[in-house]
Amino acid sequence: MGYISIQFNKAKGSADTGASDHIERKTIPKNADPTRTCLNRELVDFPDGVTNRTEAINHRIRTAGIKRKITPDQVRAIRIVLSGTHEDMMKVQEEGRLDEWCADNLQWLHRTFGRENTVSAVLHMDEHTPHIHATVVPIVTGERRKAKKKQQVEGKRTYRKKTDAIRLCADDVLTREKLSAYHDSYAEAMAKYGLQRGIRGSEARHTTTAQYYRDLKRQTGELEADVRHLQTERQQEEQKLDEVKKDIKSEKLEAAKTEAKAALVAKVGSFWGGGKLKGLEAENRSLLEEVTARDESITLLQEQMQRQQEEHRHQLAAMQRQHHKEMTEKEAKHKEEVSGLKRLIGKLYTLFPLAKEILRMESLCRLIGFNERQTATLVSGKPLFNEGELYSEEHKRKFKTENAGFQVVKDPADKARLVLAINRQPIAEWFKEQFDKLRQGMCRPIQPQTKGKGIKL
Repeated sequence: MGYISIQFNKAKGSADTGASDHIERKTIPKNADPTRTCLNRELVDFPDGVTNRTEAINHRIRTAGIKRKITPDQVRAIRIVLSGTHEDMMKVQEEGRLDEWCADNLQWLHRTFGRENTVSAVLHMDEHTPHIHATVVPIVTGERRKAKKKQQVEGKRTYRKKTDAIRLCADDVLTREKLSAYHDSYAEAMAKYGLQRGIRGSEARHTTTAQYYRDLKRQTGELEADVRHLQTERQQEEQKLDEVKKDIKSEKLEAAKTEAKAALVAKVGSFWGGGKLKGLEAENRSLLEEVTARDESITLLQEQMQRQQEEHRHQLAAMQRQHHKEMTEKEAKHKEEVSGLKRLIGKLYTLFPLAKEILRMESLCRLIGFNERQTATLVSGKPLFNEGELYSEEHKRKFKTENAGFQVVKDPADKARLVLAINRQPIAEWFKEQFDKLRQGMCRPIQPQTKGKGIKL
């Protein structure tokens, strides 16, 4: 069995825009696959007039009936990440139980924190392991925990406030006892998927995305430093070998000179006695022995250098093989994930025939000139009233509209296709009419002016 994964983080201040940008994929992180971002989905419906996570947080606080003033540094939301061991989550996905898993997570969030307080829950499918980013507004009722504890210790109340007032208080939601209880209840809800609670009191901690990339960069830097160090050592050894070769040539030359001098002395000594000649021969033998010992030392040094160079080559080759192996594994894994994505998209198109049409409508709306929020409204099938300029790819120009109504509807001629309508007219026909009007206006002749009768048009 694998283990559950649940993380809690506080969001302070009036806006949690950094987390919202990450969750809603306004910024794409390095560990996300952009080709799979289309599989991410929002699991909680926003109230009318609310279009994103930040607005949902503010809407809940504004409509909760809180009387007490909220300070600028007060915790306004709690970020919760829900997942499990990678292998078990991939098994859930392969078995087609991901929707069931999402529904059970939502039920646990509603049961634990309240349906109204759970303002957002987004399923991320474009990272390594499927997971949910949930957002909970810590709206509580009842007496403040610190005041109640003080009353129990001192035996009297120190203020006159209603004990059933609605408050925004993350401290009451994230007590040590409640955090432990959250892990217990979440493990019970996830037991049907083969996920269990981790060891109580474990010091293990989740590795953040930033820490993962810092460790990877550090390991890459260490590897590059080792390669540079080996290259430097090799250059130094080659320099030493060149110096030794020069010394060998010089010593051999000196030995040849010594032998020539000894031969000359031997010839001269034959004329005036052998005493001096014997002394020179002994000195010559001593010099030859010294040269021989030097040659042996040089030979040993060369052998040692060759062994070091061979060892360095083996180390470098091993590091290169390991790097190639890791890159090959990553490439194979990426290909497998892309293949799985293609199969999943094909399955999605089979189960939901209009999915491809919805994606086509989203691209068309963005091409015409609608922003992200307007595009989301149109793709959802809701009407949109707007005025401005619309771009026609067919005519390579923009056409102006004034308070026109837009909506994505089914094609009357083909129910399997969708069309973008402007004032209940297909957008392509509307562009053609506007272009024809513009062309007729440019080709209209101008009558010459007649005296006394003004200008005729």
